[in-house]
Amino acid sequence: MAVWKTPMSLPTLVLASQSPRRAELLYRLGLPFEVAPAHLDENRLSHLPPAAMAQALAVEKARAAQSPGRWVLAADTVVALGQEVLGKPRNSEENRAFLRRLSGRTHTVHTGFALLRPDGHLHSEVVAAQVTFRTLGEWELEWYLQSGEGLDKAGGYGAQGLGMVFIEGIQGDFYAVMGLPVSRVWQRLLEHGYFSPLA
Repeated sequence: MAVWKTPMSLPTLVLASQSPRRAELLYRLGLPFEVAPAHLDENRLSHLPPAAMAQALAVEKARAAQSPGRWVLAADTVVALGQEVLGKPRNSEENRAFLRRLSGRTHTVHTGFALLRPDGHLHSEVVAAQVTFRTLGEWELEWYLQSGEGLDKAGGYGAQGLGMVFIEGIQGDFYAVMGLPVSRVWQRLLEHGYFSPLA
């Protein structure tokens, strides 16, 4: 995989996430970063609508990882069927139940992200995408559950992994489904002066 490297020194981003997918996306962009996951009780915000929950969690993660003079990027993904949030399944049985619910239907993936500048200014927003699953057979569920892939993912599946075979279509930003809306994050980094050493 080709990785672009910045021609000049850029500030090291603090990635307030333990998601290997978000780290991979930043790595592919060639941006310098270090991982400093923020551990929060996500259930505390479960009363919020899905989009607001994704945004609030991203903001809380960014604030928890805040360090003087550092750029912090945090994100959180919430999968919702209507207004019902499908979080990370606790076990394979719950994963099976999630996939049965999603089978043959369209759900929404909300990824909120927060960018905290060194001066303390915080920007946050949400990017949503609609994901349609085809109707899944029981043997397919068993095949997928044996992989264990869905256990650490909101909604119980990975769009960039084996779960891609379930997806009939995506309307919106694929990378929001993957956990980090790369184009939007890049735009906000531009607007907020992160790339000023290259200007």
